[in-house]
Amino acid sequence: MTGPATFAVAPTFLGIARHDRGAPICVAGIPLDLGTTNRSGARFGPSAIRQASRMLTDGAHPQHWVEPAALPVADIGDFAIALGDLVASLQRIEEQAQAVEHLVALGGDHGITLPLLRALAKRRGPPALIHFDAHVDTWPDNFGQAYAHGCVFYHAIMEGLIDARRMIQIGIRSPVSREVHDWTLAQGVTIIPAQEAHEAGPAAIAARIRAVVGDAPVYLSFDIDVLDPAFAPGTGTPEVGGLASWQAQAILRRLAGLRFAGMDVVEVAPAYDIAEITALAGATMAWEYLCLLGLGL
Repeated sequence: MTGPATFAVAPTFLGIARHDRGAPICVAGIPLDLGTTNRSGARFGPSAIRQASRMLTDGAHPQHWVEPAALPVADIGDFAIALGDLVASLQRIEEQAQAVEHLVALGGDHGITLPLLRALAKRRGPPALIHFDAHVDTWPDNFGQAYAHGCVFYHAIMEGLIDARRMIQIGIRSPVSREVHDWTLAQGVTIIPAQEAHEAGPAAIAARIRAVVGDAPVYLSFDIDVLDPAFAPGTGTPEVGGLASWQAQAILRRLAGLRFAGMDVVEVAPAYDIAEITALAGATMAWEYLCLLGLGL
């Protein structure tokens, strides 16, 4: 094995040295957490995920035999935000995302997904959506804030940014009002509660995802709090009863061949983490996604 030891890898995602925004696939950090409703700190998620990704640089994927760092991927740094202004920050994120062909975003709170979907829908039309999360994120507002991190998919559905009939949520288990839950189902969204995911197993959940998404272009949004706090303590709104990291990984590995159009990993808040396990989980989910893309190149 040649190259630097993992602890000495450059502080980009997977140590990637390319920074060209015109690359076919771009990784960008989005350090925004103005929309959090419990513990803030996800603004430090991008740097923590990049740091933890060093553990994934010493070989290829053991199942797909893809080495993501060898793909046409660039780490283009962090998007600019409007300090202290949530709405203006969302506008800036959308503008920067429009210039990227295929984006892998490292959040930041889940609110960053809304401008990313706005940019994607303008370029390619409304995609299907695979959403890993403890929360439905379809509240019309969070404690009076219309663009908080729990409102992202309410706006995405209302604005026609996604095909709600091809939207599937995996790992849902938080407290939620019946009205919000029923509204979400009424839009055509498929909800798989965490308990059902545990009982059915990764192969069955992956099959459900494929059935819902079909052959449509699909966006993947992975909120790290879909994992149980035992596997991801470093997040702002932890919920017990979540997926184990191996379950989420096993589901993703069964999604080869889908027409992915973009992805984000959100809500990593390293101030609450232990031994980088949350950051490493986030980095690994992005790594798994890049490996899926690599199978189609």
